[in-house]
Amino acid sequence: MHAYRSHTCAALTAANVGETVRLSGWVHRVRDHGGVLFIDLRDHFGVTQVLCDGDSAAFAELEKVRSEWCIRIDGTVKARAADLVNSKLPTGEIEVYVRELEVLGAADELPLMVFGDQEYPEETRLRYRYLDLRREAMQQNMTLRSDVVASMRRRMWDLDFREYQTPIITASSPEGARDFLVPSRLHPGKFYALPQAPQQFKQLIMVSGFDKYFQIAPCFRDEDPRADRSPTDFYQLDLEMSFVEQQDVFDTIQPVLTGVFEEFGGGRKVDQEWPQISYKDAALWYGSDKPDLRNPIKMQVVSDHFRDSGFAIFAKLLEQDGTEIRAIPAPSGGSRKFCDRMNAFAQKEGLPGMGYIFWRDQGEGMEAAGPLAKNIGPERTEAIRQQLGLGVGDAAFFLGGKPKAFEKVAGKARDVIGDELNLTEKDRFAFAWIVDFPIYEQDEETGAIDFEHNPFSMPQGGMEALQGNPLDVRGYQYDLACNGYELVSGAIRNHKPEIMLKAFELAGYGEDEVKSRFGALFSAFHYGAPPHGGCAAGIDRIVMLLADEANIREVMMFPMNQRAEDLMMDAPSDPTSDQLMELGLRIIPQE
Repeated sequence: MHAYRSHTCAALTAANVGETVRLSGWVHRVRDHGGVLFIDLRDHFGVTQVLCDGDSAAFAELEKVRSEWCIRIDGTVKARAADLVNSKLPTGEIEVYVRELEVLGAADELPLMVFGDQEYPEETRLRYRYLDLRREAMQQNMTLRSDVVASMRRRMWDLDFREYQTPIITASSPEGARDFLVPSRLHPGKFYALPQAPQQFKQLIMVSGFDKYFQIAPCFRDEDPRADRSPTDFYQLDLEMSFVEQQDVFDTIQPVLTGVFEEFGGGRKVDQEWPQISYKDAALWYGSDKPDLRNPIKMQVVSDHFRDSGFAIFAKLLEQDGTEIRAIPAPSGGSRKFCDRMNAFAQKEGLPGMGYIFWRDQGEGMEAAGPLAKNIGPERTEAIRQQLGLGVGDAAFFLGGKPKAFEKVAGKARDVIGDELNLTEKDRFAFAWIVDFPIYEQDEETGAIDFEHNPFSMPQGGMEALQGNPLDVRGYQYDLACNGYELVSGAIRNHKPEIMLKAFELAGYGEDEVKSRFGALFSAFHYGAPPHGGCAAGIDRIVMLLADEANIREVMMFPMNQRAEDLMMDAPSDPTSDQLMELGLRIIPQE
């Protein structure tokens, strides 16, 4: 017999009754029934109930074991009585009578319990992550993650992509976030960087003549943490293709992700039609470039109904350049109580409030109610209702000003309205491509032009587009949104050196700076670079959605905390004096 087990703790059934077996695992739960000990023995695969009484030579030793001890048992498989069968377990028809026991690893008093659904502070969970990971939900999440990655690989191979590895230690390359710098021992005073993404390398792979590349790529960014973002590192399905247009990339990645979500989505609906929405329309309709399309609400511009109206706040606001009024329809939200709740929400978000109108039946017909309705009169109110397609029992909320100042709050309000009124279809994955991103933005205070989005994107219209107003230039850049999260980001790349120079020149970067920052890429583009493009899909966020988790740390094996600390490994840590001397570094204390 094997030294540790003849079966896993999920393998035994009624067909094994009478056999002598060997199991190894952790003591999940101990129950003492007056001279008879019952233990739920757990391994990665499942749970088997084992029992022992005073007739067994192992009884005295088994009385000593406690939760999370790692043990090996030898015993005989017995059938459970019909009324004691546990239909919730694959092994629920049997139990194992213990005849021999070996303690493989005793456990001290536990800082957190593995059995049960107790909640523990994140600090405790991350410091003792090896215990936290023993819990059933975490075992399932990590298994799911592994299976998702394996499925992605198979699907990419089936599309004739090949996987290539790119460097982990490279040169610093500003790509929108802070680099993690690595000092060089052999070149004192110089630093490597951990790659924020394999961006330049995968483009160089295309220049090298490889037609299709993909990689399950680790990426490193020194970022502020959020629930859906790691502050240090993350993984993505990274891909690049030569001789493609934007639609070719969409047609490649869509069946891969559709298949993954259908395979692991637990029966939830997976949208087959992925609309393409311009960045401008996404901001207008949803207040976000990663809209949740499970929520049917679309915001609309209603400025004309308030211009020169009796509502002075909006009327005066519209006299300023670049301002507008937007309405958020709220079907079935037509009660003063709900309107007051949404007004309180706006105040929590830092606004003075949020105007509203709701429509009710007064017996003699429909009536518009609320402060705004009284101020602008029935004719304008009715025009708003008709534009928004609302009726009795519905409401609308209004925000005004320069769109960039209120769009984010409007988007949050739309999400809250959808959730509270049960308009958002929860049992569904809804995807949308966000396209036509602006390449440039202007600083309102200084007037300076800089990149708003990916500087490596090919401008729509090529060189000709760069001759006009930079703020009108759109890039062949795209994101894929799903249920309010950005899952994919990509672009058709700017592969022509003269267009690359012009694009950076408009943002205030001279040729020397382009060559110093992106020298390899700029040089390569002079030697017959093919048109190419690609994208990257965030694996952590995809698994988070599939696992129905709200925090990305629930689907990462060993995540950092909110302060980018690894409490288990005590990182970041202080270097030794010898290490600093070898690297030619000195720590300057911050006051």
